Amino acid sequence: MALSYVARFSTSAAKFERYLVRKLRERGWDGEGDPPVAATVERYVELGYIDDEAYARMKSGSLLRRGYGGRRVRQALGEAGIAEDLRERAMPGERAAREAAMAYATRRRFGPFGLEAPDPDRRQKQIAAMVRAGHGFDAARALIDAPSAAEAEQWLAEAGDEEDN
Repeated sequence: MALSYVARFSTSAAKFERYLVRKLRERGWDGEGDPPVAATVERYVELGYIDDEAYARMKSGSLLRRGYGGRRVRQALGEAGIAEDLRERAMPGERAAREAAMAYATRRRFGPFGLEAPDPDRRQKQIAAMVRAGHGFDAARALIDAPSAAEAEQWLAEAGDEEDN
């Protein structure tokens, strides 16, 4: 069961351990003492079936491509049980964070990407949605208040051309 799970899904050690505990609880444990969950997780990490750093990079990249910001990335990695130092390494740089904000604003048709200029109430709702998606208030406001898509692209270009995640 454990091998089948790691063969099908990318996972972190903590998520894998929670999965095993849940499955053993659902099916019942017939052996003596506690089930060897920690030993199984440790063995799979040693064998390379589970790699928290690779999982953190994959999950971070996936969330950023979908337009979520750094705060949401940090939250998702924390829920997956990724260690703080690995979370820090997986966090987006300035350029990647701005690209994610642009992707989110474009997908949701916020600010200059919408059909019409937002009224003050809609503007506040759009900024709030971007903040909930994990973007900083300054980035959300910069994108929503951009007068045109070209100026939003200029805001993105100001982050520089370095590849940071």
